[in-house]
Amino acid sequence: MYNLISKLVIYRNIGSGSILFRLADICRRFRAGEYAREELTSEILEQINRLLEVSTRYGFNKNLWHNYLAYLLAMTVTPFTLVSEKVGANDGSVNEFAKNDFAVFKQLFDYDFSAMEKELGIRCFSIIENYRAVVKSSQIFNRNVSEKVQELSEAIEQTSDPEELYRVVTDFYRRYGVGKFGLNKAFRVNENPEGELLLPITNTSDVRLEDLVGYELQKQKLVENTEAFLKGRAANNVLLYGDAGTGKSTSIKAVLNRYYADGLRMIEVYKHQFKDLSRIITEIRNRNYRFIIYMDDLSFEEFETEYKYLKAVIEGGVEPYPENVLIYATSNRRHLIRETWKDRYDESKEDMHRNDTVQEKLSLANRFGCQIGYFAPTPKEYETIVKELARRYPQIQIDEEELLIQARAWEIRHGGFSGRTAQQFINYLAGTLCAE
Repeated sequence: MYNLISKLVIYRNIGSGSILFRLADICRRFRAGEYAREELTSEILEQINRLLEVSTRYGFNKNLWHNYLAYLLAMTVTPFTLVSEKVGANDGSVNEFAKNDFAVFKQLFDYDFSAMEKELGIRCFSIIENYRAVVKSSQIFNRNVSEKVQELSEAIEQTSDPEELYRVVTDFYRRYGVGKFGLNKAFRVNENPEGELLLPITNTSDVRLEDLVGYELQKQKLVENTEAFLKGRAANNVLLYGDAGTGKSTSIKAVLNRYYADGLRMIEVYKHQFKDLSRIITEIRNRNYRFIIYMDDLSFEEFETEYKYLKAVIEGGVEPYPENVLIYATSNRRHLIRETWKDRYDESKEDMHRNDTVQEKLSLANRFGCQIGYFAPTPKEYETIVKELARRYPQIQIDEEELLIQARAWEIRHGGFSGRTAQQFINYLAGTLCAE
């Protein structure tokens, strides 16, 4: 195995500390007879443990060795894989190096560990090549990566030669992309300055736009802007503002789920991380995806100045604002920055240009070309939401009049008319009925 991976060219940056390279070194020492039996067995089991950790994280099953190799192919970012992500298989001399590497991976897929197992009296390789994973909740592992990597693994298993493997892998890159941006929906900013800047969010909500009852005009405007963005047409940054619990955040998450397959990705950023916005944009500007930078519950008090970072990024500097990035924000405030009557009418001499101060505070919201209002439903609309949500729970078999009486009583005790209040009431009702 060591002789095989030493021939890699394009995928050479996988890393000497990876499971692949560590196992390759173990195989080299085994073939050369340069080992102590117990020590080598211990090193093998250490790498098997690492492999099981990766498999648990991504929900791999069946042949874990094949899944791991497919994972390496799917996650390794190189100039070749980035080009393949945009155009798939293509002409060029680099293909000779690529096909050389795919020939290596084909042999790695077919590698026979039986001699090592027999000599050392172990069965770990046989087990991982026919593994039956414990059924796990999708919340435990990254389902987006899991499904696609296992799809690639099974497709590679069916290939008969490096040429066919080349077509399978480049088609995969073209269809799904490469690396963390290719296989994950959403990301967050890493608070550890020594780590990579953006980390995948491994468990995202499956909410759909259809799950949000009402607000059809608002959802339509959001969809139209997002579709224009995905098609490379002019589109605006979006501010969803209005009352709490009306579905602003839900709408944005649902848009991500609807258009993920079309190349939409999301990066969640909090206002204390705005200083990192320039670095974030630098990392994503040349990727073959459309990124929404998502800012939830965005607002600023008078003393907070982080909004200046946001304004600077939106306005752009010498380097233009990238066309593959938009900002979608939610807020209970339309103007985002707290403005007081004092700002308009204070006659003190502390600020010689009061109008400039007001305009400075209003200007941030004006950077959002698409502003969509989400407001609390009327009592009648609230009842419509309750009835629609109740229909989604078969265990709720209550007379409509009684349902609405209870819903109104719940609303009085739990914060007023909103979609969130209605959902909480239905959750309570469904949970209570299930317990009976």
